[in-house]
Amino acid sequence: MAYTEVLLTKPVENLGGEGEQVRVKAGYARNFLLPQKIAVPVNKANRRQVEALQKARAIREERELAEANELAGKLKATRPAIAVKTGEGGKMFGAVTTVHVHEKLQEAGIEIDRKKISIPAPIKELGKHSATVRVHPEVSVEVEFEIVSENAIIDSETPEET
Repeated sequence: MAYTEVLLTKPVENLGGEGEQVRVKAGYARNFLLPQKIAVPVNKANRRQVEALQKARAIREERELAEANELAGKLKATRPAIAVKTGEGGKMFGAVTTVHVHEKLQEAGIEIDRKKISIPAPIKELGKHSATVRVHPEVSVEVEFEIVSENAIIDSETPEET
C-alpha cells in the first residue's frame, strides 16, 4: 500500500486536528482530503502554515472546552421528569431511551446531539435514573432524571368487594 504525508487544514474525526501532519493512504489523500481542501501536501512552504493552524486550533479548543464546561454546569442543574403510561401495579408500557431524555433536555432549553447521550440499557421501571452525556472529549456529565407515571397507579392485588 502506498502512503503519503499530508497536513490537515481542518479537523477530521479519527484522524487528527488542524495543523497535524498525518500519514494516510495515497488514494484517500488524492481522492478526498486534497480535493475537499481538508489537507495539503507536505512541503517546506506548507510547513510554515502549520504554526498558524496550531495556534488557531489551540484557541478554538480552549473556547470549546469553556463552552463544554458551561453546558455541563447547566446539565447538572437540570432534573427532568419523564412521564410514561403505566398499567396495573405501576408496570410501564415500553421503555425510556436516549430519545426521551434528549427530548426533555431540549424542552429545558439545552441543545445537545442525541448521540452524545448514553444509557446502559433501556429503562423499564419508574424511579430515579441517570444518563451519561459526553459534552466534549474531555468533559462528561451524569444527568439525573426521574421517570414518573402519567396516570394513577392502581395495585392489582387489592381485593374486590362484592
